[in-house]
Amino acid sequence: MNALLQSPADDALWVVCLCAEWCGACREYRPLFEQVAQAHPALRFAWVDIEDHAELADDFDVETFPTILVAGGDGTRFIGPLLPHAETLSRMLSALQPAQPSAAEVNALLSALRAAPERFEVRP
Repeated sequence: MNALLQSPADDALWVVCLCAEWCGACREYRPLFEQVAQAHPALRFAWVDIEDHAELADDFDVETFPTILVAGGDGTRFIGPLLPHAETLSRMLSALQPAQPSAAEVNALLSALRAAPERFEVRP
């Protein structure tokens, strides 16, 4: 296992926006998503285009944009469509449910994010 996969940051929850470049709502949501990332520095935020990264996102069967995934090493806290409002995402992040075991596609996506965070991570 490489050193990146063993870093303490692996314990942080990932907040992943599963989106598509062609989606106008997603393009408008990106700056708001970045604002939420600034307000929650203990979490890691990632933007995953489901078409550019189909090998990671196809199994999610995203039908509604934006779809948000909140997951970490302890499991999945949330996955589903969410209104594209910064306040809605912030409220949801403040009231996360206990982790549930993650599905295989969630574990695969998290592994890819950890292996190459620079490709996906939204940094304040």
